[in-house]
Amino acid sequence: MVAEKITIEPVTRIEGHAKVTIHMNDAGSVDHAYFHVNEFRGFEKFCEGRMYFEMPQITPRICGICPVSHHLASAKAGDILMGAKPPRTATLLRELMHMGQMIQSHGMHFFELAGPDLILGFDADPAIRNVVGLIGADPALTVRAVELRKFGQDIIYTVGGRRIHPNFAVPGGVNRALTEEKRDHMREGLDQAIETTQIGIKLIKDWASANIEDIEKFAVFHTGYMGLVTPENGLELYDGDVRLVDRVGDQLECFDAQDYLDVIAEHVENWSYLKFPYYKKMGYPDGVYRVGPLGRLNAVDHIDTPLAQAEFELYKQLNNGKPVYQTLYYHYARLIETLFAIERARELLDDPDILGNDILNTHHDPKEMAVGVIEAPRGTLFHQYWVNPNGQLEKVNLIVSTGHNNWAMSEAVDSVAKTYVKGPEVQEGMLNRVEAAIRAYDPCLSCSTHAIGQMPITVDVFDAKGKVTQTLQRD
Repeated sequence: MVAEKITIEPVTRIEGHAKVTIHMNDAGSVDHAYFHVNEFRGFEKFCEGRMYFEMPQITPRICGICPVSHHLASAKAGDILMGAKPPRTATLLRELMHMGQMIQSHGMHFFELAGPDLILGFDADPAIRNVVGLIGADPALTVRAVELRKFGQDIIYTVGGRRIHPNFAVPGGVNRALTEEKRDHMREGLDQAIETTQIGIKLIKDWASANIEDIEKFAVFHTGYMGLVTPENGLELYDGDVRLVDRVGDQLECFDAQDYLDVIAEHVENWSYLKFPYYKKMGYPDGVYRVGPLGRLNAVDHIDTPLAQAEFELYKQLNNGKPVYQTLYYHYARLIETLFAIERARELLDDPDILGNDILNTHHDPKEMAVGVIEAPRGTLFHQYWVNPNGQLEKVNLIVSTGHNNWAMSEAVDSVAKTYVKGPEVQEGMLNRVEAAIRAYDPCLSCSTHAIGQMPITVDVFDAKGKVTQTLQRD
């Protein structure tokens, strides 16, 4: 067999566009597979010259799925630049909106993006391996899944006034208070959201039990892990210090986000627009780490809400208390975080201060540089701004959540391709497993384009001379 090159473009059921190339050797096995992020958006450059207080409105346009995360990270950087710590009510409202973001994003990913693989199978007909296929397989569950996402979106809308691209948070606080009527409305959906999430947890646990052989060979490798933590090393999604642990769970660093450049550096490759962050002291690639649900649960010691903590204790037993490194367990970790976000939303709604009217600190004590940090659904998100005395941005650095996982996604693609893709005839189900390796991380490469159900995909197989020898296509 002659050497071949297989291209998967676009990768489907992720946010944004990517490409995978699989290079076959003469023996019909995979020589190497690459994960290419082939979009360039340039936000860091074209934000230069804008006023810092405009950034909470500009940066949510990076993403239509997690605009709240960019909105809040940007506002938090603005708080520091202005020298105005938000009042407690404003902080509670921001965090509540963020919990809505986590619920809608995690819920959508598990049931509607990963769900077709888990419920219908990696080898299911691509024509039904989508949300429409889910409706046919389990209409009641599909409706519940849609309602879970709607619940998260309703929190965002109720608190901030818009479902996407919010303009709610401003440096120093927020621009509207919450009424008692709206608070009570949000409370009504909490119990059903918990029930749906627990159904999902049972589904992934049953699936894992039936597919443990796949879990133990599907993109299995060790890395470090990173996430925000409470002062007691509990799970924290809105604020806190950044904790980095090694592959066996021992703490490497616990640092203030303002100092992240002392800890993290970024590596570049000539085949991807997305950078590869790593832990400076260990170098690249030894210092690579993972973020997002699996990374966060490996970086914390406990969860401060009862239902999520009970599930976390079971989750930690998977590897006898050591970090859970199997990539497919991202789906399990994602639902535990969803449970936490719902429980945390209840705590916030029950806090009397959330109905307060002290929502904006107008004090000014300008700074020249600031870092805003938050745990976006896909992982730790840093916004760093440098400003001149007039408040204009002179430099911007963004490390988005998906970037932290770039090395891991690339390694997962290579690992899964070598495990499942065999020549000479490459089957669609094999390639879907390669896509699923990326999908587990729920990457957000950009959110400028979305599709209902499946997106078109063409896979071309090239021989060593660049001639197409095989084409797989779906419209």
